[in-house]
Amino acid sequence: MNPFDQSPDQFSSFPPLQFIPYPPPPNPNPSPSPNYYHNPNLNSNPSPDEPIETQFQIQNPSPTSTNHLLSFTVPKKRRRGRPQRKAASFHVPPLPNVIFNGNNGLVPSSSSYSSATITPISVPSIRHNVENPNSSTRTVPNISDEIIVINKESTAEALIALSSGFPADSLTEEEIDAGVVPVVGGIEQVNYILIRNHIIAKWRENVSNWITKEMFIDEIPKHGHTLLDSAYNYLVSHGYINFGVAPAIKEKCPAEPSKANVIVIGAGLAGLAAARQLMRFGYKVTVLEGRKRAGGRVYTKKMEGGNRVCAAADLGGSVLTGTLGNPLGIMARQLGYQLHKVRDKCPLYSLDGSPVDHDMDMKVETAFNRLLDKASKLRQLMGEVSVDVSLGAALETFRQVYGDAVNAEEMNLFNWHLANLEYANAELLSKLSLAFWDQDDPYDMGGDHCFLPGGNGRLIQALAENVPISYEKTVHTIRYGSDGVQVIAGSQVFEADMALCTVPLGVLKSGSIKFIPELPQRKLDGIKRLGFGLLNKVAMLFPHVFWGTDLDTFGHLCDEPSRRGEFFLFYSYGTVAGGPLLIALVAGEAAHKFESMPPTDAVTRVLQILKGIYEPQGINVPEPIQTVCTRWGGDPFSLGSYSNVAVGASGDDYDILAESVGDGRLFFAGEATTRRYPATMHGAFLSGLREAANMAHYSNARALRTKVDRSPSKNAHSCASLLADLFREPDLEFGSFSVIFARKNADPKSSAILRVTFSEPRKKSHEGSKQDQQHSNKLLFQQLQSHFNQQQQFQVYTLLSRQQALDLREVRGGDEMRLNYLCEKLGVKLVGRKGLGSTADSVIASIKAERGNRKPASTALALKSGTLKLKTGIFKRKVVRKAKIVRNSNGLAAAANSNVVNGKVSEESKMSEEIGTSDQLLLDTLGSGQNQGDLLKQ
Repeated sequence: MNPFDQSPDQFSSFPPLQFIPYPPPPNPNPSPSPNYYHNPNLNSNPSPDEPIETQFQIQNPSPTSTNHLLSFTVPKKRRRGRPQRKAASFHVPPLPNVIFNGNNGLVPSSSSYSSATITPISVPSIRHNVENPNSSTRTVPNISDEIIVINKESTAEALIALSSGFPADSLTEEEIDAGVVPVVGGIEQVNYILIRNHIIAKWRENVSNWITKEMFIDEIPKHGHTLLDSAYNYLVSHGYINFGVAPAIKEKCPAEPSKANVIVIGAGLAGLAAARQLMRFGYKVTVLEGRKRAGGRVYTKKMEGGNRVCAAADLGGSVLTGTLGNPLGIMARQLGYQLHKVRDKCPLYSLDGSPVDHDMDMKVETAFNRLLDKASKLRQLMGEVSVDVSLGAALETFRQVYGDAVNAEEMNLFNWHLANLEYANAELLSKLSLAFWDQDDPYDMGGDHCFLPGGNGRLIQALAENVPISYEKTVHTIRYGSDGVQVIAGSQVFEADMALCTVPLGVLKSGSIKFIPELPQRKLDGIKRLGFGLLNKVAMLFPHVFWGTDLDTFGHLCDEPSRRGEFFLFYSYGTVAGGPLLIALVAGEAAHKFESMPPTDAVTRVLQILKGIYEPQGINVPEPIQTVCTRWGGDPFSLGSYSNVAVGASGDDYDILAESVGDGRLFFAGEATTRRYPATMHGAFLSGLREAANMAHYSNARALRTKVDRSPSKNAHSCASLLADLFREPDLEFGSFSVIFARKNADPKSSAILRVTFSEPRKKSHEGSKQDQQHSNKLLFQQLQSHFNQQQQFQVYTLLSRQQALDLREVRGGDEMRLNYLCEKLGVKLVGRKGLGSTADSVIASIKAERGNRKPASTALALKSGTLKLKTGIFKRKVVRKAKIVRNSNGLAAAANSNVVNGKVSEESKMSEEIGTSDQLLLDTLGSGQNQGDLLKQ
């Protein structure tokens, strides 16, 4: 029988699931969503004496509340197959406590957290709120300077937001890019975070409801309604709330599309998640799928035999890892499916079938964990050199020291743990990066590993409902350009405004899809560096359950290191598949050999192992009714199982694969495009939601530009020319900085527009700066000038208040110090003229109206402006890895990331990448995806 039968599965024909013998215990916490915090600073490879089970302390900010401890296992990647059984407890300090002040505001309590784990929320502007109330000189605070009080559960809500991937006391880079607050840092950011967390927690109370903005109007003070709009719109558009397949959410999908055409390539979790989200946004979506079914590497197959025995077998992705924040767990709740926890009990059996001695098992497991800990310390000592060393080489070096004192049985047991590690990464240890193999561990969502009764195909079926999918469309060419995309499958050509490519990394590596023009070298290099490994399975349907129902996993040892991953672990699906199903896993080197092993030989070998275990116990092992052997490596639509960080790669490569190309025309999603959650089903799903938001952003920006270009103008002039005309007579001008504002509005908080001009030759500072003075942004200015010389001008803008503009003028030390003050102290973003947004449009119109109509002088910008995003998050966070060096066509070295740390440009922050080979030129987004030739047009 073909193990990859492409016919769509009819899940309605599966046998009914009568019961779950071992349901998860009821949650003692009445909150419908468990809360957790995983500290990214914790050692990702703890020593054997350090526990995997962590206690998380939730503090109710109410002064009269008591502390509550939630204890659960935090699964590490190396524990995917067998959970840690021996665990003590260690404490993660709680989030900052929040206390009430006399003005119904909230301030952090400095005594309630450790600065080693959580950065305190900086609220210097409300210190007057907690001054001595008896002071006669106490000033009355502005209401807009107070922290919003929503309820007394701010810490608990922050923990729920953490499970969705948000930091406790700061913004994500994604939020900063989206401009969710006017100024990064300060009271507005604190209030935004409180509102954001509250909205997420509210939705988690009932994920089958559609949360509206109006639900929060009465809870949020009026001066916070603008932040409410920002937080709600961000969370909805980026898929953090109101996603999934609940009826109330499906009803929000418009009957007819009203926006541009979009093509999604691949109907896996990433493609389906993006397609549904884009359809709800109003786009006309077409999904092209090469197979005869949806789901991709998530494939639940119906197995059946005589006497009406049948079961649902997950031949691909099977375990929902970390269900506290897992969006697939949320979907299961929406569908009314109860998840089954994979129980921790996992006995191991020797070659002869006898149980492994418990004391020896614990001894070897302790030694194995100790070696992982030593490998972690080794990479810290090696520094950059560890990038070119494999995890396998490091472990083997330590094992040789350890191996002199062990017998053959202990060595077999040690090899079983290595096989389990190769299963977690779908790769041989000799190919995994010592430096970054577990780089995603800090982002574990936490919680139990679970099976979905009836198989994960039930989620696929729900996601694919009413999505226009064209099956058996094998894409071989993708053309992309400024006018849109063409996707060619066979002899058919599909055209659209944008396309999303969700094919597995293995397909990208094979080159079976031709991109015209070729993908940027940066992306090609990332595709080459990342690893894409293999895991195979043997699924067996038996007449009855002979192995018992008291466990979900058990393992078997092998005496040959090269075969250590061959049927090393068994998953029991008898309690969740609807029938007596057993699945054997094949990992590591054995998974590759398995591709060419005859299925009959594989099944014979599995049965020998099972008979060796159970027949000595007097249990007869019957012949299976039906068997299926997977061949994921030979599947042309996947060419492997899931991604990993190979030697020479890093987490950066996941980000590179996620980058769009073609100035917002071609996008990429899938588990290999998510740095935080690679090699997981939920990672693929989240990447689809992420790219749906990105596609909508680019589409809306294009639509806005088109609207501006086509709108009638009394002066027949573009918005850019209008702005340029207004800056011919700036209200303030100092150095390379110019400011315009409405002269009649003297309110210090009124909006102003700042322009920064980079040119060659640069204006010299007249403020007495010494030529040899090393300002913090001097190197940054030099880099900008080197790219925009030959008398070219590059101008970037930002919105700020009148008072901020006046303060900026008073900064001494020249343009470099002003730029440092602007970006680091004020925390604003400098953007191209097209990135100012609708808020700036109203300011421009106001200034124009105030100055009166005048005939603008003919003007044209010398270059097409892009976006220069200076992120305060980059300024404030510590650089944790060296930037990789690339070389351009002139042989000049350039660092892959440009960071400014503590006001100083580091050696790692030279230029970010080659000109003309990627979507960004400087500081992530300079040029908005255009190459150098595009920049010099117009």
